[in-house]
Amino acid sequence: MATAGLHDSELGELQRRLIILRVGLLLVMALLGLQLWNLQIREGPRYRDLSENNRTRTVIMEPARGLIYDRNGVLLANNVPSFTLYVSLEDVKDRELLITQLSSILGLEEELVRKKLTARGNKQLPRKVKDRLTLREATLVESHRLDLPGVMVQVESQRNYPGGVTASHLLGYVGEVSPDQLEKPEFADLHQGSIVGQYGVEKFFDRLVRGQAGQKSIEVDAVGHEKRTVVVEEPHSGDNLYLTIDSRLQKVAETLLGDETGAIVALDPRTGDVLAMASRPGFDPNILSRELTSKQWAEIVQDEGRPLNNRASQGQYPPGSVFKVMMAAAALETNTVTPSTTIHCNGGYQFGRRLYHDWKAGGHGSVDLRRALVQSCDVYFYTVGQRMGIEAMASYAHQFGLGEETGIELPSERIGIVPSEAWKRKAKNEPWLPGETISASIGQGYVNVTPLQMASLIGTVANNGVTYRPRLVQAVMDRATGELKQRLAVSSRTLKLKPGTLPLIKEALAGVVQEGTATRAKSALVTIAGKTGTAQMTALRTGPEKDIPKKFRDHAWFVAFAPVDAPTIAVAVLGEHMGHGGSAAAPLAKELIETYVKLNIAAPPNAKDDAVSQARDGGEQGAR
Repeated sequence: MATAGLHDSELGELQRRLIILRVGLLLVMALLGLQLWNLQIREGPRYRDLSENNRTRTVIMEPARGLIYDRNGVLLANNVPSFTLYVSLEDVKDRELLITQLSSILGLEEELVRKKLTARGNKQLPRKVKDRLTLREATLVESHRLDLPGVMVQVESQRNYPGGVTASHLLGYVGEVSPDQLEKPEFADLHQGSIVGQYGVEKFFDRLVRGQAGQKSIEVDAVGHEKRTVVVEEPHSGDNLYLTIDSRLQKVAETLLGDETGAIVALDPRTGDVLAMASRPGFDPNILSRELTSKQWAEIVQDEGRPLNNRASQGQYPPGSVFKVMMAAAALETNTVTPSTTIHCNGGYQFGRRLYHDWKAGGHGSVDLRRALVQSCDVYFYTVGQRMGIEAMASYAHQFGLGEETGIELPSERIGIVPSEAWKRKAKNEPWLPGETISASIGQGYVNVTPLQMASLIGTVANNGVTYRPRLVQAVMDRATGELKQRLAVSSRTLKLKPGTLPLIKEALAGVVQEGTATRAKSALVTIAGKTGTAQMTALRTGPEKDIPKKFRDHAWFVAFAPVDAPTIAVAVLGEHMGHGGSAAAPLAKELIETYVKLNIAAPPNAKDDAVSQARDGGEQGAR
């Protein structure tokens, strides 16, 4: 009996404990359920927002563009640190409010900000709104950070041109890739906000200089501000360029033009290296490399001086009497005349009912080819042109590179006009008239050339008939490997002329400077050969030139090479509405050639190689 009572009490205790355990489990479950309800129902929206807004973003890291040096290692284009404003659209709740805020804080046009935020492109990537922020602007944005969801300011490298307007048409400028450009295959790997070359060398060599963008993944908070960096893929800087120009000679060329409109081109005829290429008026690439408003851009492109036009490679002008250099060669090669053939000049050439005047009213008397070049006798070349015919003239003009691209490493080179019967039928739907041959024979009428073409032409004469393609970049340094790759000079054509043709012309061109129309180019430092030209702009002129409005005055030409016996520089000078080539253009060429000679006498033999080596070793400093 006692044993049975004991078992009953133990069983009761066990049941009591089970009840307590069950109650405890129920209480725990109730507490868990209550907490789950609290987390999921009551606090759910808050935690859901936190979960959604604490996430990663991909931020593009723009590369530093490659540096650009002149032939002596002088830095022409580098990079400077600057602030750039980006907006991550994913974090913007009210786009119109943000547009209003940014416009107010930074003084931007609302339409410009809206255009940036709505442009085509990957919406997952932050949109670039403004670069080159001042320190004050960056500070203002940061001070309003909590009110500007999705807005971030990054430090990036921005293009800088230490020389300002110097060599601006050669160097060009950079700018944000346009929506239309993004549609093209060559820009397929870029994004909205990428910086690309828009003009000059910057555009032509953009793929080399541009570099490769990197990216980083960042964790952002609820308003899109960076909390920490998760992954980084570093950007790769672009390659460095070493140009053929001498910045000292370039500055002299631009100074010589001063406030006049025109162009000066200097080449090394032995290699095609562009030693200087000046075009006036110019522009400051630092200004054009920034974000411009529509009004600012319109003011630039509508400027009557057309500062964005590189007159050296894009300006097309009647060559006037410098065309006679080619005409002399064509006349000898076609046996139209011999060196001793004489033609009498009495001041005019009668053709039909029209009298074509010579520049010298009284005429030059009896002249042979040499004297015709030295004195620039129009009647001689009127006669030669009429005998030769327009087709032969056009053929030899093309052989000398006129009417064709020179192949220079610049975008949008113009080719001018070499008229012919076929050209006129196509361009004007009219037949060629015999009188037009006479005008063309002295570089007037429909004939148009660029200063670069004329520099190449006189360089071909100086180099005994061998033409080198004008070259702007002599070496490229791979920033990844540090390897300096030289770019070879390229011979584009060799004239097949009789052995005596070019020597005769070269000797005559030396006579032009010594005793002819270009005595103002005569130098005590170096022998110079050349040819003057005065391109008439209007036929209806009366009175002295000083009384003629500037815009109606003639263009002044002079082409030259030096030293005569072993030429190392060829020059073309074109001054718009500057008057006579002998008085206006020839002195400029003389000074440029003398500067070139002085610089090369002063420079030690290995100066160029040493300069390039120094730039290669220390150039990275300019990228920072």
